[in-house]
Amino acid sequence: MNTASSQAIRLLAMVLLVTVTLLAQASTPTAAEKASHTKMVGKLAEIAEWAKSGHKYHGDKGAKEFWAQLEAKGDKADWKLRLDAALAHMRLGDTAASIKILKKASDEMRAGRLPGNLDAASSIVFYLGMGYMRQAETENCCARATPESCILPLKGGAIHTRKEGATNAIPCFELVIANRPADDYWHLSARWLLNIAHMTLGTWPAGVPEARRMPIEALQSQVPMPHFDNVANKAGLDTFELLGGLVVDDFDGDDDLDILMSIWSADGQMRYMRNNGDGTFTDRTNEANLLGITSGINIFQADYDNDGDLDVVVLRGAWLYNNGRHPNSLLKNRGDGTFDDVSFAAGFGDIAFPSSQADWGDIDNDGDLDLFVGNESTPKIHAPCHLWRNEGDGTFVDIASEAGVENLGYTKGTSFGDYDGDGLVDLFISNLASENRLYHNLGNNRFENVAPKLKMEEPVASFPTWFWDYDNDGNLDIFVAAYSTGVGHIAGHHLGITVRDSNYDLLRLWHGDGKGGFTNAAKEMGLDYPALPMGANFGDLDNDGWLDFYLGTGDPFYYNLMPNLMYKNMGGQKFADVSMAGGFAHLQKGHSVSYADFDNDGDLDIYSVMGGAYPGDPSYNALFQNPGFGNHALCVKLVGTVSNRCAIGARIRAVFTEGGKERSVYRHVNSGGSFGANPLRQTIGIGKATKIDRLEIFWPTTGKTQTFQDVAPDRTVRITEGSDEIVTLKLVRTTIGGKN
Repeated sequence: MNTASSQAIRLLAMVLLVTVTLLAQASTPTAAEKASHTKMVGKLAEIAEWAKSGHKYHGDKGAKEFWAQLEAKGDKADWKLRLDAALAHMRLGDTAASIKILKKASDEMRAGRLPGNLDAASSIVFYLGMGYMRQAETENCCARATPESCILPLKGGAIHTRKEGATNAIPCFELVIANRPADDYWHLSARWLLNIAHMTLGTWPAGVPEARRMPIEALQSQVPMPHFDNVANKAGLDTFELLGGLVVDDFDGDDDLDILMSIWSADGQMRYMRNNGDGTFTDRTNEANLLGITSGINIFQADYDNDGDLDVVVLRGAWLYNNGRHPNSLLKNRGDGTFDDVSFAAGFGDIAFPSSQADWGDIDNDGDLDLFVGNESTPKIHAPCHLWRNEGDGTFVDIASEAGVENLGYTKGTSFGDYDGDGLVDLFISNLASENRLYHNLGNNRFENVAPKLKMEEPVASFPTWFWDYDNDGNLDIFVAAYSTGVGHIAGHHLGITVRDSNYDLLRLWHGDGKGGFTNAAKEMGLDYPALPMGANFGDLDNDGWLDFYLGTGDPFYYNLMPNLMYKNMGGQKFADVSMAGGFAHLQKGHSVSYADFDNDGDLDIYSVMGGAYPGDPSYNALFQNPGFGNHALCVKLVGTVSNRCAIGARIRAVFTEGGKERSVYRHVNSGGSFGANPLRQTIGIGKATKIDRLEIFWPTTGKTQTFQDVAPDRTVRITEGSDEIVTLKLVRTTIGGKN
């Protein structure tokens, strides 16, 4: 046996020994970890009790104050108090009470008994129409949901059988339209909702006067797309909840994809949905030791302790300002799908600021993952972001101040990526109410904000963001979504009307040159639509090698009944809206989005959390099943030995020949977007090619590249850093909701 072979065997033996040792150590929680879990459950119970009255979105304290004032003033109450009291009822789910208040106010205004100008009258009537629409949704989409419910264009089971709500909404929106200028935001919003109301009744387009009808193009896709059926009910995944976070990945080590969901409400119990391996899922929350782990708005996975299983960070307190000082959780996976909350033992349970964003990355290339947590800083609360450096012993230290990444903005999106190829991961931050930041990693745990120099601070009001390589040129690009639009802007867009007195921004697609420079390619790529995304993620829907993306609205306002959007990548030259044809144009919120192959058939399905922010706005989650496109793909699970175990930050390049031409597809290992996490294993589409000529894996800690020749697709494989073996995982293809 030669020296190289002996060294390889010794290295493999050492890796196996370390792995076994780590797994053994991780099998039982320490006393400190047990105490941490108990402490967190207690704190979350206290938060849930406080939230019954004090939570800005879910508590009834503010609502009761409005109701008491309204009762005390009776018929002398002005229109604004009546509107505030009615909206408080609507948001808490008492739509009937809301309609009663608004209808009385409207009747009294028409009779001249309630003072108010045209703006006041329009507001009352508009929200009365919205109250009726909420009634329609509650009596139909919630009470008798079908797989087609709320998906534009509405047809079949999406047509309402209880018609009173939408029927009563129509004259309200007609009145607003008649009394507002054609380029007024509320005129256009009412016009959009008028058309939606008719769609729910099955009377669109003929039932809408031509002068108020939305053009047919508003319900058409730009290119053809096979239809993805919503099969969540078949899989047991049509949970009925408010907004929350979502991770799809293998949490119990059986190679099937499981689901972790968090629910934003203070008593919202986190859920662990275990994949049964037969196309169905079972709620194993209790068995996973997650009872009492509540109120997470967002979650992200990573193997922070390099023990071979995926752990999860849970973020809390978003949107609540000073009342959002809720501790975040670090859930340590025991390797079998059971978890312990080790936040306090890890060192960051006692530091609490409102947050909904985080990302994992190895900032110092020491082989373990660090954690950036983006907090929401405003004049009401000084909330610097955290950069938790992993100490390698299960604890973390915050180095955000010395690293220069405190941000001090209203953080709504974060993403790590090495955009200039210098071997150090950089950090992009999307801020909702201030300039965005691109922190260049200088080494030695120091960063510099280069966004002003690169003119990348816009859009100022932005939300989800991510690093990706959308055009397969080998350089990382940045997507960042504006968050300043609504249904009035969407109606104006389709009608060719510029909304008066309205300042809103559009998406940015920062195209990277690999050397540190970026240009905005959004308009030339067809991304000039006034989207309002919150939940958002990306993946290759048709396995053609080009990354597509899905935007869920997520906006808390009830009137923003706008379709979620799917954009298909047209060979890196353009993005085409395929929302309607593909069955993705869901009117509910689409708060978290994950691309994942749930049935092991080689293509990506999409799971989305559809609930809204207020107690009165729950919805059924949706699972869009991929019908298949006849293309080939390779799913790659990377295992680091020197680099971090779950290979976050690794780069993959697949080189293949298709149609007589050589092509390359690039992937950067991460979990995708800002709300919703994809599996860390990467699905790499290669179109009609039948083999990959060359597969390259770049490992971030060592800077080394492994190369494999003539790799067969249409399977899921595991590649371990330092090993020249490709291991095929024995996954069983299933039928969602049925047997193998």
